[in-house]
Amino acid sequence: MDKLSINNEMAQLDTKNRKFYDELNEEERKKFATYLMLRYAASVEGGPDIQEWYLRVTNERVNANFFDLGKHPKLQWLLCTTVSPDMGRQRHYWQASKKKEGSNSKALKFLTKLYPHLRTDELELLAELNDTKELKAVAKTMGMSDSEIKKDLG
Repeated sequence: MDKLSINNEMAQLDTKNRKFYDELNEEERKKFATYLMLRYAASVEGGPDIQEWYLRVTNERVNANFFDLGKHPKLQWLLCTTVSPDMGRQRHYWQASKKKEGSNSKALKFLTKLYPHLRTDELELLAELNDTKELKAVAKTMGMSDSEIKKDLG
């Protein structure tokens, strides 16, 4: 089983496995994208009550200061595990934002550099969903210098 498949990661979130991040080796930690956990955690199939719970709690507990904690992925993961109401595994899905017009090749190159393990369609989706300001905030939280950010994103 691939520990870093989105299905497994969301199962770990739903079962509140707070040791999951600690159980990843160094290479897996580099590939683990807590931002994807945030995006997937907010959307579940099911009745309106469970959908509202996940959306509301994700926004309140995780989304509010997520990028301020960019240098602390374990803490981001622990916050994500608080979202689950401990009602077993849920079916999470990606809720796409409104598509932006045109292609952002700088954003795509930047995201490829950050997440080389993601598929092209996943990178394109991230590029569509995030504007330059948001990507710069991600870069800052990942410890990139202003000169690196300017070089990559303008």
